[in-house]
Amino acid sequence: MQDELVLPPRLLWRDPRPIPRFNRQEPVTKIVRDPGFYEPSDEDGCSRFRYFCQPHDRPYWHESCGEGPHVIALHCQEHGPESMWPQPLMLMFPEGFDPPLSNAQLAWVQAENDAV
Repeated sequence: MQDELVLPPRLLWRDPRPIPRFNRQEPVTKIVRDPGFYEPSDEDGCSRFRYFCQPHDRPYWHESCGEGPHVIALHCQEHGPESMWPQPLMLMFPEGFDPPLSNAQLAWVQAENDAV
């Protein structure tokens, strides 16, 4: 049971809602966790973040990043690419995770998010 609460080393999220986007851009996948990314801790004093689109090799801005699918990562000015906790929108639509989170993993992430 304890092993089930560990998040996978690489975790992606893509909005599974079938509704069209207002800005009609290509699909966006967020890299939530990656084994090569910096793992933030409570002691970090990071204050400047941005999203970076890896396929287009540039900062991610809605509709101005380039054509084709976007794979974006949280980028810390101090540490570079950084793993992040699932955002509230991700928790509202948990079916978008790849690999899928188990019920125990999702409950654990929700509890951690509520504690923040």
